[in-house]
Amino acid sequence: MKLRNVLIAVNDMDRAIKFYKEIFGLQVILNQDGNVIMSEGLVLQDTDIWKKFLGKDLIPKNNMTELYFEESDIEGFIKKLEESEFEIDYVNKLFTHSWGQQVVRFYDPDGNLIEVGTPVN
Repeated sequence: MKLRNVLIAVNDMDRAIKFYKEIFGLQVILNQDGNVIMSEGLVLQDTDIWKKFLGKDLIPKNNMTELYFEESDIEGFIKKLEESEFEIDYVNKLFTHSWGQQVVRFYDPDGNLIEVGTPVN
């Protein structure tokens, strides 16, 4: 068995695609009816589809999951993030763990938690 993708729910598909393209460089592989497969295994699904499937309300910023990215040039990434058109809601600004890894955590425009850290050697 293989884990193929990670799916997150988004309110505004166009905004989400733009966010993940501009901030992380991901590309759209397939776009069909409220479901978008992006490079690196990320799938975006329209919240209306997800709500209908689950039969429940969605809870943004629930802090139960996190998308994790690694970036060697963390200062360059922070600059790119801060200069973007997106209003960034930080969980924590850039800091260094006791083991030396630098990380930043924030929410995407739909309340999905993201962490970007320097590679762990």
